[in-house]
Amino acid sequence: MPHTAVRAATEGDMPAVRGVAERFRLLSGWHPGSPDFLDAERAFGTLLLAPGGEDGSAAGFGGTLRRGDLTHLGDLFVLPAHQSSGVGRTLLSRLLSGDGPKVTFASSDPRAMSLYVRHGLRPWCPLLYLTGPPAGLPAPPVRITTAETTAETTAALDADVSGGHRAGTLTWYAALPGVTAYTTDAGYAFARTTADGTVIGPAGGTTPHDCATAVLGALAATAPSPHPAKLAVPGPHPLVPLLLGTGWRIADLDTFMADDAALALIRPDRYVPHPDLG
Repeated sequence: MPHTAVRAATEGDMPAVRGVAERFRLLSGWHPGSPDFLDAERAFGTLLLAPGGEDGSAAGFGGTLRRGDLTHLGDLFVLPAHQSSGVGRTLLSRLLSGDGPKVTFASSDPRAMSLYVRHGLRPWCPLLYLTGPPAGLPAPPVRITTAETTAETTAALDADVSGGHRAGTLTWYAALPGVTAYTTDAGYAFARTTADGTVIGPAGGTTPHDCATAVLGALAATAPSPHPAKLAVPGPHPLVPLLLGTGWRIADLDTFMADDAALALIRPDRYVPHPDLG
């Protein structure tokens, strides 16, 4: 496939993009037929398609989301038949071609990590995907905010801990079915509940304790659910020993990678990213 064939994904390309995403089991936990993180990448970042042939299929895709000047690389997936063909390198070069801070969550694939390092990112800390029961944890008080007020009540603090403003993305996410924003005086946490459980994030706080308090409040509010909760927690965050000490487990892990500019902006001890939205 010529490298020049990589292009921005259109609405008509989304079935092909989602076909690749399904092959890598990326859409579990998202409602079929409802908006998902791929729609967010098209709306608030960049979603690129690598065509797979004249039949309208895709060889792979890559997507980013923006937080102010910061670029979060959310996705880079190439089907096995097209790997080692230069498709992944072309997608990544296009996605990370701009100026500004850059960050991603790298899988355990050493080829991917090497590729990111060559683009200026370096391993920073583990990102632990924790899962466990929402019940049995401390239950600090929280306030529930509506989708209309989410940007106003959380955007500034989110920008301070995540590295950049994304009020549009937060408002979009808050309006999805099952999503609620919980706030305290100095913290916030989004929770999305589905038939399979609850995903927490993004979340943040003025201090590490404030972030943990907001997350615990969001978990307590979903405690009647019989299904496990899930969240992605950077290794330095105080929630890691707290949750593991109460019986939660590490279901998977990635490596938080960032360039020097992003390292100066993101606060891994008081930020809990969304697994798919960063």
